[in-house]
Amino acid sequence: MKIAISGKGGAGKSTVAANLLYCCKARHLPTFAIDADPDANLGLILGLDPEKLALLPPLSTLQEVIAGKHAGGGAFVDLNPSVEDILEDYVLQDGSLRFLKMGGIKGGGTACYCKENAFLNAILTSVLLDRPESVVLDMSAGIEHLTRGTARGVELMLVVVEPTRAGITTALAVDQLAADIELPRVAFIGNKIRSVADQRYLYSSLPRERILGMLPFSETVLEKARQVGRSGFQEMDLMVGIEGIYQQIGGGG
Repeated sequence: MKIAISGKGGAGKSTVAANLLYCCKARHLPTFAIDADPDANLGLILGLDPEKLALLPPLSTLQEVIAGKHAGGGAFVDLNPSVEDILEDYVLQDGSLRFLKMGGIKGGGTACYCKENAFLNAILTSVLLDRPESVVLDMSAGIEHLTRGTARGVELMLVVVEPTRAGITTALAVDQLAADIELPRVAFIGNKIRSVADQRYLYSSLPRERILGMLPFSETVLEKARQVGRSGFQEMDLMVGIEGIYQQIGGGG
């Protein structure tokens, strides 16, 4: 199971990502949890130690390491630097989960072949294409970290959508971006659903056959979000309906 999760800021995509990661962890499934959102709050939502998270640098900021990976290249950029040591040295481990903080793509997006972007692309290529572990990639509202190459390793892009016009607009934009880089499958999850009218709005605004489920608004989830960093998700905290979505996207155990 190798999935990327996107959606408008505030839609709850990092919470959905954390819930899916909990499902992986509960089944002792070796999984990379990758935070590629500039807000970088997935680790806190997962309940990882805040002090250790603060000491974990975003991979894009490892200037000396990045320079070392391109040593001897002169003005040329090595598009495939070896990064296996990075996947050992710059992770936080929590049971079967291994957490990575990516950091931002440099100006120019996926078309920019600067050393930092080539380095991040090599990281994603390794975890998505070369490694056996499952991957949950928490992204921003765009898909800047993915290229046509790394897209081959993503089995599914999940777009988390609130029942608002802004949420729909972002979801459809992400769907188009995903098509542009030929991601094999894009599906939607409605989130913060309060009424039948909310469900109808999403069903009428998105490709119905690609909506995997509707997750209700939850005061419990909201309260948990206010306490991020204190403790990780427990089974009682999981979003109603998340287990069904986990099974639909290929989760086992």
